[in-house]
Amino acid sequence: MEATHAHDHGHGHDEHAHHHPSGIMRWVQTTNHKDIGTLYLIFSLTMFFIGGILAFGIRAELFQPGLQYWDPEFFNSLTTMHGLIMVFGAIMPAFVGFANWQIPMMIGAPDMAFARMNNWSFWLLPPAAILLITSFFVPGGAPAAGWTIYAPLSTQMGPGMDLGIFALHIMGASSIMGSINIVTTILNMRAPGMTLMKMPLFIWTWLITAYLLIAVMPVLAGAITMILTDRHFGTNFFNAAGGGDPVMFQHIFWFFGHPEVYIMILPAFGIVSQVIPAFARKPLFGYGSMVYATSSIAILSFIVWAHHMFTTGMPAAGQLFFMFATLLIAVPTGVKVFNWIATMWKGSMTFETPMLFAVGFIFVFSMGGFTGLILAITPVDIQLQDTYYVVAHFHYVLVAGSLFAIFSGTYFWLPKWTGHMYDETLGKWHFWLSLIFFNITFFPMHFLGLAGMPRRIPDYAMQFADFNMLATIGAFGFGLAQLLFVWGLVKCARGGEKAPDKPWEGADTLEWTLSSPPPYHSFETPPVVK
Repeated sequence: MEATHAHDHGHGHDEHAHHHPSGIMRWVQTTNHKDIGTLYLIFSLTMFFIGGILAFGIRAELFQPGLQYWDPEFFNSLTTMHGLIMVFGAIMPAFVGFANWQIPMMIGAPDMAFARMNNWSFWLLPPAAILLITSFFVPGGAPAAGWTIYAPLSTQMGPGMDLGIFALHIMGASSIMGSINIVTTILNMRAPGMTLMKMPLFIWTWLITAYLLIAVMPVLAGAITMILTDRHFGTNFFNAAGGGDPVMFQHIFWFFGHPEVYIMILPAFGIVSQVIPAFARKPLFGYGSMVYATSSIAILSFIVWAHHMFTTGMPAAGQLFFMFATLLIAVPTGVKVFNWIATMWKGSMTFETPMLFAVGFIFVFSMGGFTGLILAITPVDIQLQDTYYVVAHFHYVLVAGSLFAIFSGTYFWLPKWTGHMYDETLGKWHFWLSLIFFNITFFPMHFLGLAGMPRRIPDYAMQFADFNMLATIGAFGFGLAQLLFVWGLVKCARGGEKAPDKPWEGADTLEWTLSSPPPYHSFETPPVVK
C-alpha cells in the first residue's frame, strides 16, 4: 500500500520498483485478491465460450435426424468435453472469482489469508484447461465416456482420457487450495464485531461451499486415480473380469458428484441473497433460516448420491432411502425461495439488470427444482433415466441457476469492480434474449425425455425431429445472446459512465439492506444513521 502511495506521488519510486512488476508479470506474480478474482473471471468467460462452441457442435448434429457432421465417437467427445469444461472450467472458476473479489471486502479483511497460495490456485487452471483441450488432438481423441467418466468406458479409451484425468487432478488441487484459503480468511480475518451470524449471506454460502470442496475433491481424485491404475498398472478396481466392480465407480463418483452440484449452486444462492434485498430496498427476510437452510442443504448433499443410480440394481430399501433423502433436500431449498419472495414482498423494487437476472433465477431455478423432485421418485426416475428429461432438469438448475446468478452478480458488482456503469439497455437485452432462448432450448427437452429420447446420442427417431429442431434454434440464439454480455463487459471496462458512490439508487445507502440481518428492533424501518 505504501509503495503504491510513494509511486503515486512521484517519489520513492526506485526503492519500491520491485514491488510493482509491470505488463504481463503483474498478472503472473500478483497476490492481490482483486487481480486474482479478475483472472478467474476472465478464465471462466473464456472456457464458457469454448464449452459453448462444443454445445453448438452437439446441437448442430441434432438439428435433424440422421448423421450430419460428426461420427458417433466424436459426438460423444463433444458431450463429454462440453460437460467437463462447463463444470470445471466455467461455473466453478466464476464463483471462485466472485469469492476472491468480494470476500475480503465484505468481511473487512485486507486480502485473502494466503495470498501467494491464492496466486498458485489460479495459475494451476490454465495448464489444466490446455490439457483438456489438447485431448482432442491426440490419437483416439478426447474423453468420450460422458462427463461422469464411468468405468468401464473410461478404462478402455485412448490417451485423451489420461490428459483428462490429469487435468481434473490439477483442477481439484486448485479447488482444495482455494477453499482452504477461503475458510481461513472467513474464520480468521473478519472485522471486529462481525460475528458469524452477522456475515453477509454470500460469505456464508462460500464458507459452506469451501467445506464441501475440501470434503469431496479428494474423493474425485481417488476415483480417477483408480481409473488411471486400472488403465496402466494392471489393477482391477472397476474390471469385473478381475474381481472389480464397475458400479463401485459410480458410487465413488457420485459421492463426489452430488455435493459438487451443490458447490455449483450455493454461491449462486449467496449472490441472489445479496441482489434481491438491494433492489427490494429492504433487509433479507429470515437471515437465520437462510444460514441454517444452506447448512442443511450441504449436510444432506452427502446422503443422496445414489439417486443417480436407481437403475443399477440396488435393493429396494436402498432405493427408498435415497428417494426420501433426496425429497428432504427440497425443504431447505423451498425455505430459501420463500425467503427471497418474502424479501421482495412490498419492497420498493426496481428492475435493473442484476435484479432481472436474480428474479429470472428464482423462477427458472424453481422449475429445475421441481423436475428434480420428479426425478427423485424412484419408479419415475427408472423410466426417465438417461433421457433428455434429465438433460432438461440439470440445465435448468445449472444454466438458469448457476449461470444466471453469475450474470446477476457480474452486473451487480461491475460498478464496484471497474468504477464504471455498464450499459443498462444492453444488459436488459442480454437478460431477455437469454431467458427466452434458454427456455426455447431446454423446455422442449422435457417432452423429448418423456417420449423416451435417450441422451448422448448423435441420431434419433423421426418422432423427435420437431422438438430437436426447436432446441437447436434456441441454443444458437442463446449462444449469440452471450456476445451482448461480452460487448457490455468490454464497454464497461473501457469507460462508460463513471459509477457514483452508490450505484443503485437508494438500494445501498444502508449497508444492512445488502447483507447481514436487519436491526433487531424493527424489520420495516431503517435504523437512524448518526
